[in-house]
Amino acid sequence: MGAAITETVGEDHDLAPLVEDMSAFVIAGAVSSDPARFDRETEGRTPAQGIEDGVEAERLGFRRVWLSERWDIKQADVILSGIAARTSRLGVGTGVIGPTTRHPWAVASLAATMQACYGERFILGLGRGDAGAYRAMGIEMPNYEALLDYVEIYRRLWAGEVVSYDGPAGHYPALTFAETNHGEPPEVWFAGFANERGAEAIAKAFDGVILPPTVTPEMVGRAKERIRAACERLGRDPEEITICVPVVTAPDMEEFEALSISAGRIVTYLSHRQYGDFLAEANGWDPEIVERVRNHELFTGLKRPADFEFHRHQMLGPAELMPEEWTYDTCALGTADECVASLRRFIDVGADEIATYGSTPAQNAGLIAAWRERKR
Repeated sequence: MGAAITETVGEDHDLAPLVEDMSAFVIAGAVSSDPARFDRETEGRTPAQGIEDGVEAERLGFRRVWLSERWDIKQADVILSGIAARTSRLGVGTGVIGPTTRHPWAVASLAATMQACYGERFILGLGRGDAGAYRAMGIEMPNYEALLDYVEIYRRLWAGEVVSYDGPAGHYPALTFAETNHGEPPEVWFAGFANERGAEAIAKAFDGVILPPTVTPEMVGRAKERIRAACERLGRDPEEITICVPVVTAPDMEEFEALSISAGRIVTYLSHRQYGDFLAEANGWDPEIVERVRNHELFTGLKRPADFEFHRHQMLGPAELMPEEWTYDTCALGTADECVASLRRFIDVGADEIATYGSTPAQNAGLIAAWRERKR
């Protein structure tokens, strides 16, 4: 499964053979318009660098790139459009946007316009988001019923229907497109833990799932089984659903930076109490250790999550309170060959695609070459 790749507008450049089961997140973290703000590539990227990273991803042979949106200068549609305009075969996907951050007509229009501009390469990745962050912006986080209804509204608009709707996704007397893309509609993927309710939603309405980063292979295997069971209950073939696992990769990277983007990142996730609890439960991590990390002296007196005050490069002290296996079970560190061995664990339990995370496509050049070679 996966969005069809077609040749479209792009620059002339030498492209490595395509690797069907490896994609890459671009700007996986902090963003700034000032490149001088970051001392290391993994500390953050500018939007312009994110576009260049997408172009480099195609050159190296990545299947597609993902971009997770932030509500500042990290608008997914703008950056992904810049990448798509300069590439020809690379898939581009929102990884993810929250459906309630835009009117459903605007989301459907975004996806249809991307297809019309660049060929059938766009994936609309949707997620429920963080309830606290949404609430602070005056936006409600969608429940699963609303999320399913949003997807139905998008698909009906792409099909040229007039949508009259009153339900958990809002009130829309007569939504319609004056014109839509004449071709295959975009795929729609779900981003989340694929718990029981998530798996049910995936089986009902989605073409793929993007699991969270820093999860264990065992968690991926359980998610795969829940999706399979939900599909069987609905009479759907589970092979129709692509499972993508973002994995922090640090091939041949110096130790401080490698641990910063892996162990340091885990600390940032755990500092968000609701999300951190979900992550720890999904991975089977000891909640007492999680609390010790949160109560590290570095965080004394903080009134908001740690990553609002500190960069993950500053969190290696709290990370020392975690067992090393939390990092090495969920991330791929070491030489390129050692990273390949780590990533294969996720494929072995049922993942269809690995998405490099936390490092740039260029930093993974050796890894994707080794990953391609393993199949030979």
